[in-house]
Amino acid sequence: MLRRTGYPLTAFALFMALALPVQAQSTGRYEAPGLTREGGQPATEGDYGLPSLSQSGSQAISGEEVRLGRAWLRQFRARAPEWQDAIAQDYMESLVARLLPHSGLGDARTIVTLVESRLLNAFAVPGGVIGVNAGLLAFAEREAELASVIAHELGHLSQRHYARGQARTEQTQIPAMAAMLAGMLIAAGGGGDAGIAAAMGGQAAFIQDQLRYSRRFEQEADRVGLQAMADAGYEPDAMVEMFRALQRMVSLQGGAPPEFLLTHPMTETRISDTQARANQTSVMTPRGEDVEYQLVRARALLAINSRDPRQADTRLAQDQAPQVARRYLSALVDAQTNRTDRALKELDALSRSLPDLAMLPATAAQVAFEAGRLDDAIERSRRQLRLMPDYAPASRLFGEALLQRDPDEAYRVLRELAERRPEDPQVFTLLAEAAGRSGREAWGHLARAEQLQLTGHIDRAIRQLEVAEDVAERQGEPAAASAIERRRKDFIGYRETLEDFQ
Repeated sequence: MLRRTGYPLTAFALFMALALPVQAQSTGRYEAPGLTREGGQPATEGDYGLPSLSQSGSQAISGEEVRLGRAWLRQFRARAPEWQDAIAQDYMESLVARLLPHSGLGDARTIVTLVESRLLNAFAVPGGVIGVNAGLLAFAEREAELASVIAHELGHLSQRHYARGQARTEQTQIPAMAAMLAGMLIAAGGGGDAGIAAAMGGQAAFIQDQLRYSRRFEQEADRVGLQAMADAGYEPDAMVEMFRALQRMVSLQGGAPPEFLLTHPMTETRISDTQARANQTSVMTPRGEDVEYQLVRARALLAINSRDPRQADTRLAQDQAPQVARRYLSALVDAQTNRTDRALKELDALSRSLPDLAMLPATAAQVAFEAGRLDDAIERSRRQLRLMPDYAPASRLFGEALLQRDPDEAYRVLRELAERRPEDPQVFTLLAEAAGRSGREAWGHLARAEQLQLTGHIDRAIRQLEVAEDVAERQGEPAAASAIERRRKDFIGYRETLEDFQ
């Protein structure tokens, strides 16, 4: 029996569920720093490269959708309470990558953003942006249930519901999208239900006209999601379980259904149809135990119950979570209450019993770092990276710890990480500090500008580029000056795109 209490069901208005498209704009390109420059030339030191986002590896996501989606994400980051957890981020990106090949999206470049909110929500935005609230991980008792929600959202993207709705809403889409975006951003900034009401209230007739159309989209996303789950090794029945859990939560809340149900109609017919499809869908290679998910879920529960960690442990006990998850949570709580030795002892024991879980030694290094044990954190991270060189959370922690001991090496580590993660604002924050401490002042200002544009502060980012340019000219750094000039042109294009949402 599934026990789910304490997590209110509401949502930010979703692009895909509403099927409300944006009128394509022709001004401004939206790009991001990356591994290579335009034309495929390799990046030099500090030059984070300029790959164009106007092309996509998947026919299911157009260049215009990518441009609009990345622009929206920057505004969202400027207002949403971001869940800055590198370990949870890596897990969610891995889950999306596991489902992606089976969702009809090919090698599309997706971006996952985590929101520190107990509200139960996930969303997909045109261009491959996937958003997940910590509350969803806290709610889903099994990895397969979480996978069912993500697979459903990927189904919206692969079926191009954004683009397919465009012709139907050609005359009304601009005011509708403006109202919806305003509500999404208000809700993200803490307005909650009031923000969603603002998005919905001015377009009730429009939504009613679209409801039948979006229900068809929901059915298509369910169908694609079910098959993607099965192909990725997850039991399709988990989607039915998740739907029924959502339905029970709504019945327990009473009163009028939340606006979420206008865009994600949770009818008995839909659940029955999903059950029938699940019964006919087989899993060729079932996945094993979801231990990693249970540990990430413990992190999510602690994030939304930080003032009273006992609630997180109570929830795990009620759900009969594996003992390893409760031990992991206990270690995290010990770390928060300055019982560092006890926390590290437990984490090291868990690492020995589960040597393939990269998040365990990374958590221990993080605990050591946050306790001020820099040399221990550096040694732990260095040791892990010798065995798991591609584990981004370990690289990030390693670079951050090195800032206090060896800024030059920290800059090298963080620059490589920035090339691998060109959409990660926190990495650029650390890179800016490493550049400044290692005497790379102009590159430091450039990295700070990248962090600002990634978080929606484009005017401040452009001003930061001006500072970077002055420093580069004064210190005689032509390579930096050239990179800064290229980014200035891109930033101006970014600003034009962001203005589409004003």
